[in-house]
Amino acid sequence: MPDESELVTAACTALAGIKHTIAEAEPHVADGAGLYAIHGAPEIWQQLGLGDPPDDRPLYVGKAEASLRARDLRQHFGTGATGSSTVRRTFAAMLRDALGFRGVPRDKSNPRKWSHYALSDEHEIALTEWMRANLKLAVWAKAPECGDLHDVEKRVLARLVPPLNIQDNPTSPWLKQVKGARKVMAKDAQAWAVAKGFKV
Repeated sequence: MPDESELVTAACTALAGIKHTIAEAEPHVADGAGLYAIHGAPEIWQQLGLGDPPDDRPLYVGKAEASLRARDLRQHFGTGATGSSTVRRTFAAMLRDALGFRGVPRDKSNPRKWSHYALSDEHEIALTEWMRANLKLAVWAKAPECGDLHDVEKRVLARLVPPLNIQDNPTSPWLKQVKGARKVMAKDAQAWAVAKGFKV
């Protein structure tokens, strides 16, 4: 049985390995637990305001405790899911100026919890189209001998340091920038509520 360091190495190798466009990814994405990595070309790093990539690291690494297929292809890359997807909220924030995105409350009838902002219907579609056109996906299916997937994820983050992860990524030189961009979108959502007459 491999120890945890071997599992982490195997995960990092898979997440840096074969990358699929979103359109072609579904047959290659397991309907089970595992880790996923979202990749972008150097010009995508530039569009996101991240500068030149220092190496071939992914933009984001996350975990799916139940289904990689449902988590990645249906939630993160599915239109209308920004309010429930940390990944989509971060991409929307980093593209705010480039694509004109603005945060709105996730629940427009009871606006609150600004950090969980969503997008307008038009912008949801635009974000999905941008993500599907510009990003690629690599996955690592959870090995049978893997116990705590979250612990493996944290150790993968420590090795790869993807720029768009906020949680469990304290050494990221992009952390302040990404958090700042998300705060701007949260303020957008609060301003939307004020403009509609809600007390905030």
